[in-house]
Amino acid sequence: MRLILIHGAWQGSWAWSRFLPALAQAGFRAEAIDLPGNGHDSTPAADVSLDVYAAHVGDRIRSGDDPVVLLAHSGGGVIASEVAERCHDRVSGVVYVAGMMLPNGGSFGDVVGPLVAADPAAAGIRPHLVWSADGVTSTVPPDAARQIFYHDCAQDDAEAASVRLTPQAEGGRAISPQLTSQRFGTVPRLYVEALQDRSVVLAAQRRMQAMVPGAWVVGLDSGHAPQLAMPEKLAACVIPWLAARS
Repeated sequence: MRLILIHGAWQGSWAWSRFLPALAQAGFRAEAIDLPGNGHDSTPAADVSLDVYAAHVGDRIRSGDDPVVLLAHSGGGVIASEVAERCHDRVSGVVYVAGMMLPNGGSFGDVVGPLVAADPAAAGIRPHLVWSADGVTSTVPPDAARQIFYHDCAQDDAEAASVRLTPQAEGGRAISPQLTSQRFGTVPRLYVEALQDRSVVLAAQRRMQAMVPGAWVVGLDSGHAPQLAMPEKLAACVIPWLAARS
């Protein structure tokens, strides 16, 4: 089994650096990838889309012959779902870490919209975003990143991560998967709840679980980025599920 780790919006493969050693120690081969247009290649922001992301992950899957499990954080969950649909015969599981496990054709705005009226904090990072003049990209101010994404991380880790965030193309953020029960619906899923999440709030996580039932669920008393705040505890949540599929 091979693991492919998919980062969320504004991030890169670096977001998994604290988590990879725990997977290696447990004997898993894991690769954290950089999505196109997130500051690590020459893809223009205007060209970024869910199709571009899914094709990139699909290429990584096809680079080997063994089955793959996708581990996806936050908005990377939408990409993982789409890839599981397109490559269902090669994907043996998907792990969502506080991930956007959206229903067919749904958006995260659809999930969060009804929650915001009761709790404005359910809007997460969106009210803090700074947009480019053409509206093609958004950025997260470091202070907002520390408050929303990394509030339970060690101070030095939170500061380092907050300044590494890159502009995010809207074409790769406001995305909706196209899923079927015959393909995506046959892929086993694990959902790791982040119980103290300020970005994908717990109510949103649980609403997505209700909208896309069938995932095995475990809870972790963490903020939005447990792979940075508590990588060993995240590994303890994920590794038994992975081992059962090895």
